[in-house]
Amino acid sequence: MKTEFKFSNLLGTVYRQGNLAFTPDGTSILSPVGNRVSCFDLVNNKSFTFSYEHRKNIARIALNPQGTLLLSVDEDGKAILVNFIRRTVLYHFNFKDHVNDISFSPDGQYISVTTYRQVQLWRTPNYNEDRQFAPFIRHRIYTGHHAEVTALTWSRDSRFFLTASKDLTARIYSVNSDDSVASTVLAGHRGAVIGAYFSSDQETIYTVSRDGALFTWQYKPPGFKDDDDVMDLDEDRMRWTTVRRDYFKQDAKARCAAFHCDTNMLVVGFSSGVFGIYELPDFNMIHTLSISQNDIDFVTINKTGEWLAFGASKLGQLLVWEWQSESYILKQQGHYDAINCLTYSPDGSKIITGADDGKIKIWDAVSGFAIVTFTEHISAITAIEFSKRGNVLFSASLDGSIRAWDLIRYRNFRTFTAPAPLQFSSLAVDPSGEVVCAGSLDDFDIHLWSVQTGQLLDRLSGHEGPVSCLSFADDGGTLASASWDKTVRIWDIFGRHVSVEPFEQQADVLAIALRPDSKQVAVATLDGQISFWDVSMGRQVGIIDGRSDISGGRYTEDRFTAKNSARSKSFRTLSYNSDGTCILAGGNSKYICLYDIDNEVLLRRYTISRNMSLEGTVDFLNSKNMTDAGPLQLVDDDGEASDLEDRIDKTLPGASRGDLSARKVKPAIRTVSIRFSPTGLAFAAGSTEGLLIYSVDEEFYFDPFDLDVDVTPATALAALRREHDYLKALVMSLRLNERYLIHQIYESIQIRDIPIVARRVPVVYLAQLLRFIASVMEDSPHLEFHLRWIDALLTSHGQFLKRHRIEYASDVRSIQKVVVKVQKELVRLSDENAYLLAYLLNEKESVDSYMYIGTN
Repeated sequence: MKTEFKFSNLLGTVYRQGNLAFTPDGTSILSPVGNRVSCFDLVNNKSFTFSYEHRKNIARIALNPQGTLLLSVDEDGKAILVNFIRRTVLYHFNFKDHVNDISFSPDGQYISVTTYRQVQLWRTPNYNEDRQFAPFIRHRIYTGHHAEVTALTWSRDSRFFLTASKDLTARIYSVNSDDSVASTVLAGHRGAVIGAYFSSDQETIYTVSRDGALFTWQYKPPGFKDDDDVMDLDEDRMRWTTVRRDYFKQDAKARCAAFHCDTNMLVVGFSSGVFGIYELPDFNMIHTLSISQNDIDFVTINKTGEWLAFGASKLGQLLVWEWQSESYILKQQGHYDAINCLTYSPDGSKIITGADDGKIKIWDAVSGFAIVTFTEHISAITAIEFSKRGNVLFSASLDGSIRAWDLIRYRNFRTFTAPAPLQFSSLAVDPSGEVVCAGSLDDFDIHLWSVQTGQLLDRLSGHEGPVSCLSFADDGGTLASASWDKTVRIWDIFGRHVSVEPFEQQADVLAIALRPDSKQVAVATLDGQISFWDVSMGRQVGIIDGRSDISGGRYTEDRFTAKNSARSKSFRTLSYNSDGTCILAGGNSKYICLYDIDNEVLLRRYTISRNMSLEGTVDFLNSKNMTDAGPLQLVDDDGEASDLEDRIDKTLPGASRGDLSARKVKPAIRTVSIRFSPTGLAFAAGSTEGLLIYSVDEEFYFDPFDLDVDVTPATALAALRREHDYLKALVMSLRLNERYLIHQIYESIQIRDIPIVARRVPVVYLAQLLRFIASVMEDSPHLEFHLRWIDALLTSHGQFLKRHRIEYASDVRSIQKVVVKVQKELVRLSDENAYLLAYLLNEKESVDSYMYIGTN
């Protein structure tokens, strides 16, 4: 395999923790997804995930006002500076402490970072006067708070910033030390302050506390009234005083808040899943809505104040709400439990995932958004399969049912059950879609149902252990089954004889995969080997020992290295590529292995995650983290400094009991399912981090005229008439997008030069050129000219169009539509001409015979 797969997107999760950030134009939103950052384009309905990774889960992100620099910080305070436009990493930096908030100043010159009780101010790397080896230069450190600083807000002129803290106060700081006003403490709240904001004229400050109180502060002397003479004010007596106190009166605590100074709109999210919109300074409630059953962890407002973004980490929800029309712009939720299985649709346009939460989600492979969610299952989804014909999806669950889903009407139209209660763990569907079979870990039989009637057809007996995996061959009559009894059996389900000869293995069989031509089966066993068997001959034709390749990292409590661990030295999922020359294998490890089958060698090993917040990502034992009380990561060192209100388990330090539903252990990294795309140019891997997409299509297409600003109609016509450079003239006209100019240059190209020009047309203009030909061909008399263009473009760029058939589907369909229309018109005209010629010939014979008779 000459192509190289690269990470292209992360699906299955849309928000984990931390803050959300709108782009400066307000049309896209950035969301932390574990140790990566995803960007959701709300206008074009697309999403992508940055390829870089942090070593821990991301705690905070910030985007500069110009939209060019992205700064993300993980839980340990390690930051990565990224070029947002080119998606490339520029610099790594360590703040050496946990970061609670980070933001750029409105003028983009400074970066403010809150670490525990301090605020650090750094110069933005773009604004360094001299090029330096270390681009981060600290401007100043601000102290004064007696507890953790939770939030920071800048003034519009970038001179001051407000901080909110758990010490029940807010403080005003100045960037310049000569501002004596910025030494004020805003005290009076009875709960931790979660937000402090300047008004648009910077003469009013609003502070919000966790107990649901809103204080309004103004800069004036004590006792000053609105009808007093402003000229009598004494500058020495001026101070920030409370002029108004309002309360939200919700039966929950305020978790987050955001303020839009241009519209004086305050948005507050509560722990009950309700958010409220309030107009300040009069404190008029505009709207309240419940969007979740759990806490709203973060809220932000875009630049225009029209869209509100909410993040709820408990269920992994991300919502964008347009408050004026009261409608959702974006409503996405990932799986809040581990993904168990996945599959591609036959055309590769959709990816379907099933998880422990009992939900089945259908994801658009291009946009990255979830299209629909099925919730009929009441227990974990263990297997899903697509029918080769029709839009039918089948799912198996631990609730004891197999369900068939209609993906046109998005409904469950058939449910299959066994005579006795069973928890199904494997599933296979006949290519014709007429028979579905399932296996269970509770008994050793394979159950077969008719999709048309829903009746149980047969129970295949023979295995002496639980059935772990099933797979149908593309010929439709062959079924391969794997079991923990160390055998693989090949069944002819439509034959008269059901007796089969088992393929004996050396260990328990965990996964199998049939080659696309159904002549070979790959078997993964518990001893870490992948064996290849000839189906017709029943003999082994190859073997790969992958124990050293799949061996993953160590766990926190392990007192040995990953190399000496036997926990992850076996493959749990297999997938052939489209031509059957390579195979992907994954398991309970951080690696995915790509093997060449003929040579039995490892081609590439992909690391699905380097997130140290998960178990199994560290290779070596660090002895300094091992203490007499156990691993240092498992020791609760917060003590009395821990905030019981923010603790997950709500228990005292050292207590062994508490909330039984709280997570006590870190999730482990693993790959539960791997599937190649039907196009063969991408594969998806379901892992602890989510649904990872690796593709060869992710690239930036070069436009040669991006470097030239002198592109005008005059230069385009000069290239056509003087230089006779048809390609340059055509591309310049397409770039200008002037229809009359495109038409003139297009029809000026000689027929003999069409193949050469079509072969060299940049792919960035391919869709535009196809749309133009489809539009001009309907009313043009030059049919052969247009058909030669279509033939040359499809011949030269056919492979590219096939790989990107989803993006170019509408353009190719428009070409097909106009060609079919022209064909029908030509057929009709030819038939009419044939009839007319036949009539004329008949009339000519009649006239000749009449004249012959007349002359005689």
